[in-house]
Amino acid sequence: MPNDEQVHLAAEGFRLLADPTRIKILWALLQGESSVACLADLVGAAPTAVSQHLAKLRLAGLVRGRREGTFVYYSAADVHVRALLAEALFHADHTDRDLPDHASGDLATHTGTPAPVAG
Repeated sequence: MPNDEQVHLAAEGFRLLADPTRIKILWALLQGESSVACLADLVGAAPTAVSQHLAKLRLAGLVRGRREGTFVYYSAADVHVRALLAEALFHADHTDRDLPDHASGDLATHTGTPAPVAG
């Protein structure tokens, strides 16, 4: 059984991921480091909104920022964030396309990026 702090941190991470714009931001960051302006273009949101989302994701430890002059470049915090988001999107892909579960729980077929989810 995980300890109470681990459960709290996991629940907080899931709570912050319960927003479509944040999912898009994280997906974009899994492709590589990016600035607020570039992320805003990619996700179709105002830079101020993206900045607020990034602040929350950063506080939860899901993203990190790197300052270069007056710019901050963001990236996914670690491989765990990549795995968490990838599995969530693979699950959405299975649900969206009514795909069967994996035989014997084998996830080896999950490579690359899941198919885009209709939305």
